[in-house]
Parts: sequence; C-alpha cells; structure tokens
Amino acid sequence: MSSAATAVWGRAEQQDFRARVRGALLGAAIGDALGAGVAPLTWEAIVSAYGAEGVNDLVPAYGRRGAITASTQLGLFTVDGLIRAQVRRDTGAWHPPTDVHRAYLRWAATQRDWGPDERRKDNGWLACEEWLYTRRDPPKTSLLGLGDDTMGTLDTPKNPTARDPGALARSAPFGLLVGWEPQLVCQLALECAAHTHGHPAAYLSAGAFAVIMHALARAETLDGAVQQALSLVGTRPGHQPVTDALKRALGAVRQGAPNAERIASLGKQHHAEDALAVSVYCALVSEDIRHGLRLAVNHDGPSEVTGSVTGALLGALHGETALPPAWLSELEGRPTIIELADDFAMEMTQGPALHGPAAAAPGWLARYPRA
Repeated sequence: MSSAATAVWGRAEQQDFRARVRGALLGAAIGDALGAGVAPLTWEAIVSAYGAEGVNDLVPAYGRRGAITASTQLGLFTVDGLIRAQVRRDTGAWHPPTDVHRAYLRWAATQRDWGPDERRKDNGWLACEEWLYTRRDPPKTSLLGLGDDTMGTLDTPKNPTARDPGALARSAPFGLLVGWEPQLVCQLALECAAHTHGHPAAYLSAGAFAVIMHALARAETLDGAVQQALSLVGTRPGHQPVTDALKRALGAVRQGAPNAERIASLGKQHHAEDALAVSVYCALVSEDIRHGLRLAVNHDGPSEVTGSVTGALLGALHGETALPPAWLSELEGRPTIIELADDFAMEMTQGPALHGPAAAAPGWLARYPRA
C-alpha cells in the first residue's frame, strides 16, 4: 500500500486491520488499567500486598476495577487527531502534527473543565464524552506542554529536558497508519512527542514505539519490528540511549526465564527509553497477552505505562480476540474505545467514501469536523 489515499483494501484485509486496531487500543487500555492499581508501589510492596508473583488480576484504582489513566486518555485523543488530520486532507490544509496538537489541547481541556463545552461546534464527539473529564495522574510535563496554544516542534520542543515516558505511552496510534511508509510514521511520532517532551530520548522512544507498532499492524514479527525501529531511529541524533535500551531488551530474551530481577536490569523506567525496553522485553517473552501484561506491571517502575505499551504491542500482534475477556469486560470506557477504534479503521480503509470529492457523509463530518 503506497499511501492511505490510494490503497485498495479487500474485505479480509479490512477485517484483519480492524481487529489489530481494536487489539492495540483495547490492549493498551487493559495494560494501563492493570498497572494503575500498583503504579504507586515498589516491587517489594507489590509482593507484600499480592504475594510472591505479584498482581495477577485487575485491582481497584480511582475507586473501581478496570479504571484507566491519562495514558489511555491521551492515546484516544491521539487517534481523534489522526482521524481529523485525514478528514482535513481534502481541504488542502493538511498538517497532521497540528491536528494532533489540537486534539491534545482538547484533552487538556478535560483536565481543567467540569464537562464538555457544548458551545464549541468543532470539538467532535470524543471531546463530548463526559467520562473523560477526570484527572487520572496526568504527567506534569504533558500538562505544562499543553498549558498554552503554542505548539512544540523538533526545532523548538516543549520541556526540552523532559525524559519521562508520557509521550511514549500515547504514541501507539501513529503505528496504525499502515498506509504510510515507516519513516513517515516515525517522523510524525517524533514531531507530536515534541509537543510536550523535548529530550531526544523521550521523542525518539516514541518514534521507535510507533515504528514497532507499524510493523505489527502490517502483520510482521515482533523481533523484525524491533530491528526496523533500530534501523530507522539509529540514524537520528541522540539515538544512543534508545537504541541501547532496545538492544538490552533483545539481549535479555536470551538470558533465561523472565523474572522481576531481569526486568529491573533493563533500567529504572522513569526514563522513556527504559520503559520502552521493559515493554518490548515483556512482549517478546510473553506466552500470551495475560502473561505479558503481568510481567509488564510487576516491578518498581511506572506500571501503567509499561502495561499500556506492552498491551498495545501484543494487541496489535494478536488482535482483539486474544485479549483476556474477563479484564476486557471490566474495562472503563470500553464502548468508547471500540467506537473510536472502528472509526479509525473505517477512515483509514474507506475515507474517500466518507469525505472524498464524490461523496460527503454529514454525520461523519459532524463527528470529525474539518474546522
């Protein structure tokens, strides 16, 4: 497929793509929810509370089981921005980083407003979802970066020293742009990470994650996807911490059965590249999605981030039907996530029928306004 605009999709291809998009978004949210309950805890505290193997089921966070954090919120608004960018392509005013930035500003409004602003006609449907108007431990760097309307760029990024995994955790959707070339997917993820995170290790981690997701969404192997990321990111200035982290993850796979100590050896995880390494390692050694997610959240680091990133990787790799149904049934916001995933899949496979030169679906343009 040379581009999203010219690709011809067969029915089987569309069904497979939708399953991978659903798998990625729902998998990220499940991993986020599984990690949310233990994110504040050290590994010792997790063992004390849940036993030697750590947490193995959803536990309450924010007053309920299955609650998501800001990682999932921001991921959903990333999807919203990407759909809006594709819709605006018809107008000739096409600049995806700007559309994603506007989506992030809509997310920022959910963190300070009591509810949707019905006076805004260009908000689209996602910003009208009342359940999203709640703070779930958003990264301070994300709030600071989106505290005004000025858009960070790679030349002038917001928060130039920010190296935390906040941008990494929201970057899975860039990889679902399967009609794009991988180097363009990487570039877009980098530019959008710079809206809030200006340290090269932070935005390059986001780019590497997007490249890996892109390969998985195209039905490639996880090991091959990581090699692609190493090749593409390895040409960028400041890549060494990220490429070294990915190589540590690949090397750890050959060191024996996975355990908490091996995960801890991959880094402290408060840096984006270390969180990426842990997530890639857990996905590589997983027996199934449940096993991979349990590995991803039982450690000292930001469990909601590593759970989310691992869930996105495994969900894209295996599709939605491989997700644990018991966890899926309790997931907060599941109907919204599925609806957004299906909208994304439909836009990417059938966009010209929704807003092309020969057709315009008013309902679609109301959901994803061009304004």
